[in-house]
Amino acid sequence: MSGGDLAGKHIVLGLSGGIACYKAAELCRALIKQGASVQVVMTEAAEQFITAVTLQALSGRPVFTSQWDSRPAAGIDNSMAHINLSREADAILIAPCSADFMAKLLHGRADDLLSLMCLARPLATVPLLIAPAMNREMWAHPATQRNMAQLSADGATILGVGSGFQACGETGDGRMLEPPELLDDVIAFFQPKLLAGQKLLVTAGPTYEALDPVRGITNLSSGKMGFAIARAAHEAGAEVTLVAGPVNLPTPRGVKRIDVRSAQNMLEAVLQQAPEATVFIATAAVADWRPASSSERKIKKDGSGQPPQLAFTENTDILATVAQSPRAQSGELFCVGFAAESHDLEDNAQAKRKRKGVPLLVGNIGPATFGRDDNALLLVDAQGSRELARASKLSLARELVADIAARLS
Repeated sequence: MSGGDLAGKHIVLGLSGGIACYKAAELCRALIKQGASVQVVMTEAAEQFITAVTLQALSGRPVFTSQWDSRPAAGIDNSMAHINLSREADAILIAPCSADFMAKLLHGRADDLLSLMCLARPLATVPLLIAPAMNREMWAHPATQRNMAQLSADGATILGVGSGFQACGETGDGRMLEPPELLDDVIAFFQPKLLAGQKLLVTAGPTYEALDPVRGITNLSSGKMGFAIARAAHEAGAEVTLVAGPVNLPTPRGVKRIDVRSAQNMLEAVLQQAPEATVFIATAAVADWRPASSSERKIKKDGSGQPPQLAFTENTDILATVAQSPRAQSGELFCVGFAAESHDLEDNAQAKRKRKGVPLLVGNIGPATFGRDDNALLLVDAQGSRELARASKLSLARELVADIAARLS
């Protein structure tokens, strides 16, 4: 594929022995769908769990399994597969990586093609990514933990493990991450670390203001833009905390999530987290008003034909509150607001930016974006405005992250 987040990348996918080899088939396919080319290299042990024929069919390339394989690798016919395979790689990904193979990498052993290739790779240009997979006791063993720490110190990137039911019948840490999780980690690895060292606080989604136990006031915000920003910020190297209203979205990889319901809940969570943040991005569509009181029982019709009399009170403006804090006023905390408008986007966004007292406000047309996977944004600051053309929300989030990083620098 020509498009995708991994377009133009060449990944050498290494498989060591373990039942998690079955996941490598889906991972190979997922990498290719994101635009990468994939060259599979398998150990002899891996061949006990999945066939080379399967991986060849999925990758579209011959699979290499032996250091004595005389076929040309990377188009070079010198019978040095351990050299040639790594030279065209943008990264080597070992998934699954067994406890035995981790120990082999640590000690620089090179008695099969995969370990030989890892040892011979150019350290400065071909990164090594490791997705461990093993029994929970093997994972927790001090030897494994020492090996993992040393591999990390030697420059390898450890992608972590999952937790849950294992093939041996036990439950705990040590499972290989699922293919979608590994795919997200690989994509994130290649993103520029523009926000390294920054701590971002992001709000996302709607709020819900209860009228009674079964009904309330909310809005059509899906939270997708805020979640995309949280993911993009994590990809860019930031430590990210996401305060999410009531939405049904998976938490982005590596992001700390705090679920809230009402505007008051969100305010409290934000004020608790803001003292540690260096950037605050208020993406959430927070209700301006809430019922002055919530009925403990469902409000029923009384037969009069008249609606119930409801009183409302104004919610505290979360963005303005944070923007007026001493840390924001001194420049320690950079605040970014969002405005979902129905018309006159630039005028309304600029007015809101001045009213809230923030250096950057991002405007969009709410009815044209709520619930969608794409969006168009208008970045508004004191100098004017700049449009980000319609694209996927993740693409726009990465553009916004790059813009914020430039302002911080």
